[in-house]
Amino acid sequence: MIPDAQYLQKLAAATMPYGKYAGIRLVDLPEPYVVWFIRKGVPEGELGEMLQNVYEIKVNGLEYLFDPWKK
Repeated sequence: MIPDAQYLQKLAAATMPYGKYAGIRLVDLPEPYVVWFIRKGVPEGELGEMLQNVYEIKVNGLEYLFDPWKK
């Protein structure tokens, strides 16, 4: 399966809209914070979907997928 580069670019640019890490890119959130969201329940909608994808990427060591979009 080939990752969708357009979605990965969107995910790489997405930021946390609220809370302690407001303004931080989702892919840069600390893994324990992402795991906490997964355990407590992610928000509904696109943000929740993105957090679930970030979780999968982090726990599987796939952060390198975002290398093309690092600034």
